[in-house]
Amino acid sequence: MIAGALLTLLLAADVKLQPGVARPGDAVMIQITGSTKTPSGHLGSAELVFLAFGVDTWVALVPLSVDLKPQKLSLDAVAITEGGKEALFGQLEVVKPNFRRRQLTVSNKFTNPNKKERAWSAADQKAFNESFDQDFTPWAFTQNFAWPRNDHVSAPFGDLRLFNNKKKSQHFGDDIDGETGDPIYASNDGEVVMVRECFGSGGTVLIHHGGRLFTSYFHMSEFAVKQGERVVSGQPIGKVGSSGRVTGPHLHFGAKLDGKWVDPQSVLRLEWPHTVAAPAPAATDAGVISDQPTSPGASPRTP
Repeated sequence: MIAGALLTLLLAADVKLQPGVARPGDAVMIQITGSTKTPSGHLGSAELVFLAFGVDTWVALVPLSVDLKPQKLSLDAVAITEGGKEALFGQLEVVKPNFRRRQLTVSNKFTNPNKKERAWSAADQKAFNESFDQDFTPWAFTQNFAWPRNDHVSAPFGDLRLFNNKKKSQHFGDDIDGETGDPIYASNDGEVVMVRECFGSGGTVLIHHGGRLFTSYFHMSEFAVKQGERVVSGQPIGKVGSSGRVTGPHLHFGAKLDGKWVDPQSVLRLEWPHTVAAPAPAATDAGVISDQPTSPGASPRTP
């Protein structure tokens, strides 16, 4: 009897959901252990794509839409064990995001671009689409994600914005304070899929971390990487600048997951299985200083 119970325990699969309570725009992790083959399942209506992470662990990430209403989403998954298929269940509570509203003033060319600038922006969009057109390749990293620089967040993900009292938009990233020339570091291991001077985002770097998970770095003044290059967590990839649609130097740090922009802080909060926190970038003469970026609280001075 004891031996049979022990065998059942060894054959059992387990599911873990991160976080248990989420906001619209968050990245959500579903982790399954004990499955001998690729699991399957759904979180709400979203189909889960599981990728191996280590020997006996599978991870799927789901991007929650910023427009998602508060609700409870059901998790239904199926693992494959030595004893056969095993159903796994869970629930995710989605709460109100309480995004801020901000009024901004920018150069008229960014709200009323001329023909040349419109063509530039269209070419940028094509380049973004091509860069984001990646398969669900294996996870390219073994540690948690880290901040690309250590400073205060002056404008958080989700800000609802009015440009010059006319054009409404939403801020799909975190603005991290900095001065022109301050170094920027890769948030995790991955492949650089874009290095480009863009009309709106200025000096832009995109890194694919596998699983259609990307981090983005906007408004850079200098690049330290090339497209197609493999980078590691904490590697310098460029410098802070004020290129593109900005009112001052800073780093716009973003994350995109399977076609949706998500809160990069939700990606930073995820605890990947069998890992430790990624190392923080080392201070340099150029000056990555200060404390770990906080939730919004610093006086905003950039969009």
